Amino acid sequence: MTDTATAARRPGEQALSALGLGAPALDPADASTHTFPDGGRWRTEIPSCEGPEALAVILKESSRLDVPIHRISQGSGVWMLTDAEITEMVEATAERDIELCLFTGPRGTWDIGGSVRSDSRGGGLRARGHDAVAGCIEDAVRATELGVKCLLVADEGVLWTLHRARVAGIIPGDTTLKVSALIGPVNPAAYAVYERLGADSLNVPSDLTLDHLTEIRRVSAAPMDMYIEAPDDLGGYIRMYEVAELIRRGAPLYLKFGLSKAPGIYPWGTHLRDVTLDTARERVRRGRLALDLLARHGADGDMAPLGTRLPGTLNRFPAESATG
Repeated sequence: MTDTATAARRPGEQALSALGLGAPALDPADASTHTFPDGGRWRTEIPSCEGPEALAVILKESSRLDVPIHRISQGSGVWMLTDAEITEMVEATAERDIELCLFTGPRGTWDIGGSVRSDSRGGGLRARGHDAVAGCIEDAVRATELGVKCLLVADEGVLWTLHRARVAGIIPGDTTLKVSALIGPVNPAAYAVYERLGADSLNVPSDLTLDHLTEIRRVSAAPMDMYIEAPDDLGGYIRMYEVAELIRRGAPLYLKFGLSKAPGIYPWGTHLRDVTLDTARERVRRGRLALDLLARHGADGDMAPLGTRLPGTLNRFPAESATG
């Protein structure tokens, strides 16, 4: 494993050192010792791909700008797509060996409960009641039957239920489960619990400090997803110049190329077509900017091979079968 951020040039390093303003040396103890199974330290993800037309734009733009993509994710939910649309997305991503991740089921912010609109935000995105969990499981079964291999989850109970379903063979055993940034863990203890509940990759809020990432990596090797640029409803943070250090601290890490100052598009529909396609195109461009920055600083090594998707061996709570 190469510690690329240590070997690489840090932003502004030469000029600032010449002026007597050089930064302290990086501490090797802060670096993550973990990788993806193939030895790669980072993968890429384009989020908020809401249908086949947006996917076509992303694939075209990624080819034009030479942006490698490991995963494409959607935010509105399986229920917002027809079988034909899902099948078209599955086939298009399979042709490029890209993992497709679709969001499961109902969530609290679209439910009739008022607590999510209170100042405390109540249960947030979580699935309210048995019927909401059932909707998520219905989405998961339908999506995997149509060939989707990655499911995005915003509820701990749904995550555990889907992990049990995976163990029991109700959904394919190689289905990966991704925790949404909307319920992302903010401390190492919570991160470890999500891993044990079945998470294969975990979005963490983009405002976590570098020290927070190191703390998490001392207890868990589960892949981490992080917005390099976060949507406004997740804070709008832009951490472009920290990409190399985020990889050094957080590997194995998915670099997510979100977009600030853009309208919300969930739940998506054709009334949001133009903004959805425009923002899909710009997310790929943001990815190109981040990759260019890594290359300029000599920190673009250790990317996982394209086509890789599995997380490696992770820690789990014992999951009894559905009949157990």
